[in-house]
Amino acid sequence: MPDKPEQLARKTIDELLSAADWQVEDRKRANITAGRGVAIHEFSLSSGHGFADYLLYLDGAAAGVVEAKKDGVALTGMELQTWRYSVGLPEDLPAPRRPLPFLYQATSKETRFTNLLEPDTASGPVFAFHKPETLADWLMKELHSPGSTTKARIRRMPPLIPTNLWPAQVKAIQGLETSLADGRAHSSPTDLSASAAFWSGKSKTRGACVCRRGMVLLDVRQRQTGFWLGTDLQNGRRRLAQPVKTPLRANQEPTF
Repeated sequence: MPDKPEQLARKTIDELLSAADWQVEDRKRANITAGRGVAIHEFSLSSGHGFADYLLYLDGAAAGVVEAKKDGVALTGMELQTWRYSVGLPEDLPAPRRPLPFLYQATSKETRFTNLLEPDTASGPVFAFHKPETLADWLMKELHSPGSTTKARIRRMPPLIPTNLWPAQVKAIQGLETSLADGRAHSSPTDLSASAAFWSGKSKTRGACVCRRGMVLLDVRQRQTGFWLGTDLQNGRRRLAQPVKTPLRANQEPTF
């Protein structure tokens, strides 16, 4: 008897999880220490919360769920269902954070991801399941330093210093940062002020964006002991990697 569409989708999802270094286990023979990341089929949750198609374990503790659907189902409507699973983990099971932070909605052809560690989170498309070490790193950083996600750090960035920037450049940089802080994958022409900034100062605008995003992507320890590689925005000279002489605080604007 041929497999049903749901079964075919799950076979492919099993393969995608395995390709991302997840150990896929049957719930009756599950071993949560079989690998750093373990995905358990059809996991029974607390009363009223049903079964998670996959419960994701990281380092022996529950950290996420996957909702599997047959091809053709709109995944954008499945985010609420995965959230219900994330709050339905039995109390006697270990979990470093509740609700479970990492939620996937998947068919054999499409995968969406919701990261509850981020502020004002929403599901978005991803090319593949994240590797266990990636999720474990995000979770560890958030547990030790709340607000560590990229979106959260962008929202805490210091105001842009508009010195030596045209108004159109200021608007373009601020629009891009607003889009990133809102979690939008693409900025609108209004955000980027594309038409206003197109004819003059494109390199300076890009350089300012790169440097300010570097403040977010590099952690404080790297900036205290590492190197800056960028463009001197004051005079346009390329500056080779030079050690930072004065350590930068988390909210300090770099000077050039």
